[in-house]
Order: sequence, then C-alpha cells, then structure tokens
Amino acid sequence: MSTATLSTSALSDMTEGGSQFLTFQLAEELFGIDILRVQEIKGLTHLTQIPNVPPYIRGVMNLRGTVVPVVDLRHRFSMPAATYNQFTVIIIVTVGQKVMGLVVDAVSDVLNVGDAELEQLPDLGCDIDTSFITGMAKSSDRLITLLDIDRLLGNHVTAQTV
Repeated sequence: MSTATLSTSALSDMTEGGSQFLTFQLAEELFGIDILRVQEIKGLTHLTQIPNVPPYIRGVMNLRGTVVPVVDLRHRFSMPAATYNQFTVIIIVTVGQKVMGLVVDAVSDVLNVGDAELEQLPDLGCDIDTSFITGMAKSSDRLITLLDIDRLLGNHVTAQTV
C-alpha cells in the first residue's frame, strides 16, 4: 500500500465557519480528526514491540529516521479486535511536539463540517469519560464522532516515554 501525504491545497476548500476532518472507520462507526493534525497515511507496516507499554500501543515504527509509537484505536476504545487487512492503515498525527501513529480499519475521506453540522455530545452520565470527544458531525444519515487527539493521546505522551 502506498503512502499518501496530505497537501495544503486540499485544505484550501475549507467550509466557511467550519473545519475539515479526516474520517476513518473503526468497526461500523465513523470517527474524525482535525485534518491539520494529520501528517500522512501509511499502509500497515512492521511494528517493533516494546515491553511494559499499555496494551493499546502496538509498538513503534521507523518513519524516515524517527521512532514513532503506534496506537491501535480499536483497542484504545475497548472495541473487539479485528484482523488487519488491505484496508488497515496507520494515520500519522502530531500530538503536541510528538508524532504518533493510529491504526484504523480504513480511511474514508476528508469531510467539510460547517458550524450548523456540528452537535455537542449529549450527557452520557458521570462515569463515562468523553473528554476526548469534541462533538458529533452530521453527514447524510450518519453521525461522525469527532476526536480531540491531544486529549485522547496526550496523557500517554506526557506520562510515558516510548
């Protein structure tokens, strides 16, 4: 699978008063992350295992001389494991000053989300951590969960060194 690099020309079509999100699939659900945080999309590659890391960290990879930790988002979200296939990719993102990889089932597309298409996450109760969800985007008849990468992965990055 080839590497795709996101260009700034793709960002020039931003919706007025809105944002762009790279959408991806985990199981039957769609998620989105701010396109400005995405560096590139890579095909699944060999990951070097590191002992004593949380189970959702699948290992590290060499990305042009930089050692990059890779997180399996299915495992991070306590979703059932899936067999990696030809659609499984690693999304390379920036989290603070660090670069990390996210294993996802498949990348969908870049979604322009206007302010009118954004919904706040409803209150799901006090025992459920939703601090890493920035909201929900409406697209046709589907809802897309929008993620805050800093909150989702930031605690790990600052708490542990990989």
